[in-house]
Amino acid sequence: MLQTRRAFLISGTALGLVLAFGVFRLPANVDAAEGHFDFQMSDDEWRQRLSPEAYEVLRREGTERAFTSPLNDEKRHGLYHCAGCDAALFSSDTKFDSGTGWPSFWDFIGGAIGTSEDNSLGMSRVEVHCSNCGGHQGHVFEDGPPPTGLRYCINGVALNFKAA
Repeated sequence: MLQTRRAFLISGTALGLVLAFGVFRLPANVDAAEGHFDFQMSDDEWRQRLSPEAYEVLRREGTERAFTSPLNDEKRHGLYHCAGCDAALFSSDTKFDSGTGWPSFWDFIGGAIGTSEDNSLGMSRVEVHCSNCGGHQGHVFEDGPPPTGLRYCINGVALNFKAA
């Protein structure tokens, strides 16, 4: 019980910091997903290609502040692409308003997303990354709508929307 309460308090404090101060940065040794990806660049090239906020999320596994992304309110039909490599990741057909403050989807475009275990912030979650470049997108949770029951909670700064 004490361990559960402690994890809850730590998680709540961390979320509060994210909401209050914007992009949350993990320790300096945390980088984008490890492994071989078709789209690769040096760290300097990533820094030149991305805005500072997008770099912190995509390459350092940061989190943008809730309710700050214009993509959270995007209603047009189209595709959401990785802001790092431009790979199509999500369709507007699977987007829904989760009320969390981040763009949310109940499914992804086949083969576009990879996952890994994330034990940061005192909790266990499933991290979501672009399967083309390894860029951190967000996390997936099991509290989404039918038909999958999943909620891909994605940082808007990690996406670019292209209207149909």
